[in-house]
Amino acid sequence: MTDLLHRYQADLGLAQAADITVRPVSEGVLSSTLPVAALAVGAVAALGSAVDRFRVASGLTAPSPRVVVGDRVAASFAGDRLLRIDGRPVAGFAALSGFFRTADGWVRTHANYPHHRARLLSLLELADDADHTAVAAALLRREALDVEERAAELGAIVVAVRTPDEWFGSAPGRFTRSGPIVSSTVRPDGLPSLPEPPTDPMRPLAGVRVLDLTRVIAGPVATRDLALLGASVLRVDSPLLPEIEAQHLDTGAGKYSTLLDVLVDDDDERLTALMSSVDVVVGGYRPGSYIDDHLRAHRPSGAIIGTVSAWGGRGPWARRRGFDSLVQAASGIANMCGGKAGGRSDDGGTAGVPGALPVQALDHASGHLLAAGIVDALTQRLDGGIGRTVSVSLARTAAWLLDADGRVDTPADPVLPTDEHTVLHDDVRTARPALAEYDDHPFPARPWGRDEPRFPS
Repeated sequence: MTDLLHRYQADLGLAQAADITVRPVSEGVLSSTLPVAALAVGAVAALGSAVDRFRVASGLTAPSPRVVVGDRVAASFAGDRLLRIDGRPVAGFAALSGFFRTADGWVRTHANYPHHRARLLSLLELADDADHTAVAAALLRREALDVEERAAELGAIVVAVRTPDEWFGSAPGRFTRSGPIVSSTVRPDGLPSLPEPPTDPMRPLAGVRVLDLTRVIAGPVATRDLALLGASVLRVDSPLLPEIEAQHLDTGAGKYSTLLDVLVDDDDERLTALMSSVDVVVGGYRPGSYIDDHLRAHRPSGAIIGTVSAWGGRGPWARRRGFDSLVQAASGIANMCGGKAGGRSDDGGTAGVPGALPVQALDHASGHLLAAGIVDALTQRLDGGIGRTVSVSLARTAAWLLDADGRVDTPADPVLPTDEHTVLHDDVRTARPALAEYDDHPFPARPWGRDEPRFPS
């Protein structure tokens, strides 16, 4: 269960953590033909060990032994499925998001956001009110790789479903199998002022300012971790890009939320000013996007820069859009999880239909690993103030999962974690934090975009 932790520490040249106790997940929780539980527990163990290193380096007490509670971790990874609003579960993927047959195989689409839905329908030359049946008929007349390439050109989000061998034998797939799980590189930046040393071991990052320029799940999970540890986190979104309410409720805890339109000069200047005053900036927009370019142009001297992308920073797909479900499909995970093979398929488990992991594990694991890398970079900055860039990608995390030991031919029937690992605030029930020493986040998600574009004093 700690193989990923050991790989993380070896990649970054860190001493191996001692005294880690893992309480395994319950029967059926995170059940899959692939070792999803090991991925989840390992990512959270990496985060916990990074936090403990920061505590010790700051003169604080770290828990010993470090305990990782498998069911607590699983509940956090399944936060979207445990989320309740007024006691009711929240719908998952949109009607036009999912697996569709093509003339020669399968594709996975993503249309959860209105602009992605519109691009998908434009790609298929369908009317704005086209339904699932119309999309299925249009895709059945096309070949999977042709749709994938045309979608990339138009900004739609569609990938062909591959086997692992097909993926790792492809140009984009080859780049995802090598290199560290978390990349951390030193930048020869200046020496910024450091926050006052922390005094509370439960809030070791108190005084650290984090600018959150991420969306969807992986990036927000990372910044939620930093907020849990006491950092002041301000998430900035564009008013032109809608947010899914359930996603914000699940991943927005402990953070402030504001809106800035960077295409407007005044807001662009506000964003640049915010960047100049922070210790950490976390970006989750694809390489080459306006926000990513802005971050590279205006990154503060000596700050820790964290980035998460779907496909990684190298290779022919570096600038392509992507999400957890798309990476599962392209990498071969969906192929392995089809039917009853330890996942969820769109038709209830029919043989031959691609499937999915029981949770969006690539997103959550990548988010926790990114947070771990940022915390370790902050620890290293205590000695000299030199900035670092820390990067993860969903595709690299997927490659680790596909290469890991622990596959199961006939996994147990999957079950959800119990409500024991959730917390209720008013009418919203969310999962507890993955780190076992915390019963809850500092505060529940604030209304999206309602805060002023500044850090609280």
